[in-house]
Amino acid sequence: MREGHSPDTVKPSDNHDDKNKAVGKEPSLDDAAAHPPQNDTSKDDPQAEAAKEKRRKRALQSRFWASASGFWGHKGDRLAWPLTIGLLLLILLTVAAQYGINVWNRAIFDALEKKEAARVFTLAMIFFPLAGAAIALGVANVYSRMSTQRRWRAWLSDHILNEWLKNGRYYQLNLVSGDHQNPEGRLTEDLRISTDAPVDFAVGVTTASLSAITFIYVLLTIGGSLTVSLGGNEITIPAFLVIAAVLYAVIASGTMTYVGKRFVEVSESKNQTEAEYRYQLTRVRENGESIALLGGEQEERAGLDRSLIGVLRRWRDLCGQHMRTTIVSQGSAIVAPVLPVILCAPKFLDGSMSLGQVMQAASAFTIVQAAFNWLVDNYPRLADWNACARRVASLMVSLDALERAETGESINRIRRGETTDAALRLKDFNVSLDNGMAVVDDTDIVIKKGERVLIVGASGCGKSTLVRAISGLWPWGGGEIDVLKDARLFLLPQRPYVPTGTLRRAVAYPGAAEDWDLETIGKVLDRVGLGHLIDRIENDEPWDQTLSGGEKQRLTIARVLLHRPDIIVLDEATAALDPKSQDDLMKMLAEEMEGSTILSVGHRPELEQFHSRKLTLEKKPGGAKLVSDILLVKPSSQPRLIGRFLRRQKQSRKAA
Repeated sequence: MREGHSPDTVKPSDNHDDKNKAVGKEPSLDDAAAHPPQNDTSKDDPQAEAAKEKRRKRALQSRFWASASGFWGHKGDRLAWPLTIGLLLLILLTVAAQYGINVWNRAIFDALEKKEAARVFTLAMIFFPLAGAAIALGVANVYSRMSTQRRWRAWLSDHILNEWLKNGRYYQLNLVSGDHQNPEGRLTEDLRISTDAPVDFAVGVTTASLSAITFIYVLLTIGGSLTVSLGGNEITIPAFLVIAAVLYAVIASGTMTYVGKRFVEVSESKNQTEAEYRYQLTRVRENGESIALLGGEQEERAGLDRSLIGVLRRWRDLCGQHMRTTIVSQGSAIVAPVLPVILCAPKFLDGSMSLGQVMQAASAFTIVQAAFNWLVDNYPRLADWNACARRVASLMVSLDALERAETGESINRIRRGETTDAALRLKDFNVSLDNGMAVVDDTDIVIKKGERVLIVGASGCGKSTLVRAISGLWPWGGGEIDVLKDARLFLLPQRPYVPTGTLRRAVAYPGAAEDWDLETIGKVLDRVGLGHLIDRIENDEPWDQTLSGGEKQRLTIARVLLHRPDIIVLDEATAALDPKSQDDLMKMLAEEMEGSTILSVGHRPELEQFHSRKLTLEKKPGGAKLVSDILLVKPSSQPRLIGRFLRRQKQSRKAA
């Protein structure tokens, strides 16, 4: 069992090439996907750099589909295939209804041309059920399509969230290099677009293909060939409406592809700057107290303005792309309905084509154009999908790298095991960054059950990294960590995490609030000096902002009293308290958790009186080393002395 985690951790180097060299592995496809081109010789060759970036983007797309396609696999959603097949059937019926309306269109105009009142009335009566069927199919299509999108998003979100939350990876991402910034944006908006757009594209492509095939046949049967006189010679153009439709679509699509060639790049850049701006705003909200106390509003505003300027510049670039593509799409929308009428005019004027056939041909031509110009209409969204899918895939690739670190594939990792004769045993133990640089090196420690050990050392020597490795949050390094079999471990960081909701939930975290009754929670709050909050246990307030730093640390001690872990790791968990409050809490903890093993990281010398042993880490060129291991209380006398001390404290309180 682990508590929240402090963010005050040294970040590894971003030089991925050095990392590969340090851990002795060759760059993989995942490496290419996770890390954009950095300092290498390819920057001197623009073509090589462009090719490398293209390979990276292809690898990211492949990685996205490797996971996303599992929705239709044996571990996928049970309704994935029924919804997909049902959607396909609805598309077929929709195209059939569209063809029926097209035929009706010809019949009504022929009847109008011939002034056949009875036939016009009959066709008018037929139109309403035909239109009703088309509307019903459209509604069913929307339901089936959006249900597929919703269930696919839920399935993929569940899959990625499981990987993100597993073994503290959501925390470890902050410690490693890679393209995974702002995971909250990737798991929300980016993932939504990544699952919505492919369904829309599949429906659009299928509908466009079936419509094109159906209505090209209509154009072929109605239009036939066109004979024109040119320079005294007669030229016959077979299937002239079909040829015109294909040529028009090729020109429109080719133009759209050319003018929108930077759409993907611009859209991806826009999404990234938007995510960074949201992150900046979130930081201001989360650190509002510190900013307000320091009077940092002006500096924060300057940073937000810089971020917003970046967003607006990307939107300006995107606006330019939309303007260019609008020229093509708007022009196509205006020309497409008129062109077939002009092309059919000669045959209508010579009497070889009726008005109904002209209108049917115009309707069919427009439908074929809509099918062929699917790319014209959807290119901007396709570009946006590409950008979002790559951002989601980049997060997946980083999670894959963390999984390889946990399983020991191609990287040194700390081995974890169990023991029965000690609370903790570190053998040939070392901790390194993800690039192989040592943080703590060559450490052998045995901590007995019930022992209370204080770890000291200068700031930045690796104390917090050491306790994170012991807690299982840091996988990189070597050697072994053996933990007491079936022991429950609880880590208390310097900056406690307070979840949203009631105070009862905050105290019970990470357990459920209902696991303890109100009386029990009230007792532990009173025991840690938060008795004044008992009346507000069921209040849903912003406790993260309401409680002071010292009160939050008292809250974490209350959690220890509820959960009763076997091993307690305190990472400067009383640093926000004054010395007297710290002493009172440590005395109470020693009394309440007698028999539990306590491992503390701290700087204050007053902490020594509550521990039986002190380990000193000292920063060295090759990584921090254990330079001293001192017994503060003799093992044989420790229980007696601590017990006597606590009894005296109890007697003093009673006398007072």
